[in-house]
Amino acid sequence: MKVVLATANPGKLTELKSLASSEPWLDLVLAPEGFNPEETGKTFVENAKIKARAAAQLTGLMSVADDSGLIVEALNGRPGIRSARYCEGTDADRREKLLGELASTPDDRRQAAFICTMAVADPDGSIAYTSIRYWEGTIGREAHGTSGFGYDPIFYPINCSVTAAELDAQEKNRLSHRGQAWIQVLGFLRQQNQLLGKV
Repeated sequence: MKVVLATANPGKLTELKSLASSEPWLDLVLAPEGFNPEETGKTFVENAKIKARAAAQLTGLMSVADDSGLIVEALNGRPGIRSARYCEGTDADRREKLLGELASTPDDRRQAAFICTMAVADPDGSIAYTSIRYWEGTIGREAHGTSGFGYDPIFYPINCSVTAAELDAQEKNRLSHRGQAWIQVLGFLRQQNQLLGKV
């Protein structure tokens, strides 16, 4: 079953493929060149749906998209849907901006959560399934770890003494918001594949 992952990011494809290694029926591929829909949604769900629809309409195949970000309670939910565009520059610049804004926030008020919304679009572009999962934790005071990306080096998952960037890839994928959402989406895709096999 060929399914398009609505992104041009090969790292994301590798991550999700590794979690689907026991699903030989699934042929997950990147969106083709030219895929670059404008993310005009006001929520993670809206943006995931926009990307999934665009990939399906471009390819005529079932498509999966995700929209993810970091929500910090003390910042009234920021950076939220602007997580990847929180400021100009690199991931390190965005982490520094966030840490600067939280500099005077005490340790017991640094709660945060990563959120991932995944949307599945049928070949005609209609949305067939959505999943929303959270990964709760707190924001540290300085970056630690070199794995992962984005805000991982300053995010301590709940009941965890190391940051998301210090976890090995397999453990992170198992625990993370994206990994949990993908497990739910895989269940839906598996059902669709079984239905197609019975037609």
